[in-house]
Amino acid sequence: MPDFGALQKAVHSDPYATIFGAFDILHLNGHDLREIGCKARREMLYSIIKPNSRIQFSEALPGDPKAIFYIADQAGLEGIVSKRADSPYRSGPTSHWLKTKSFTVQEYELMGVEREPGDAAMALLAQPGTGKYVGTAFITLGRDMKQRLWKRVKEHAGPPPGGIKKRPATQWVGPWGEAARQALP
Repeated sequence: MPDFGALQKAVHSDPYATIFGAFDILHLNGHDLREIGCKARREMLYSIIKPNSRIQFSEALPGDPKAIFYIADQAGLEGIVSKRADSPYRSGPTSHWLKTKSFTVQEYELMGVEREPGDAAMALLAQPGTGKYVGTAFITLGRDMKQRLWKRVKEHAGPPPGGIKKRPATQWVGPWGEAARQALP
């Protein structure tokens, strides 16, 4: 399973123990390859990767996209990326590549909202009924809904929960009793 924390640790403690998965090549021997189609770029990449090296070619998964996504989702992976075989490389959002993410729907209690200038707002979440911190999630609401959420967060402001690392740009939500829960639609 992908583990970003373990990757960072490995890169800092023993970078030569890591294996690099290569899936595309944009430049080769001073030549810009970005206008060449994805399939041709990948063929070039495959041809230059030496067997048994610390660089491994990331194979494409042939087959039905729904079946591939289902397997990735069941394995607990973040999702899949689908690319048009003839597409040139473009940085940023593009219609040539499609990112399909897996997600889990589950209810959590809101502990607070972190708002750093220039960054996406993050919800700090707790396991329902326990107040146990479980992590953060991007808040991906439209402007009106974000404003309504922020208003409610400020109305129910409270002290930071004990045992949580200090987060300076966080507005904490106080403990909610049943009356407060019922007041929110």
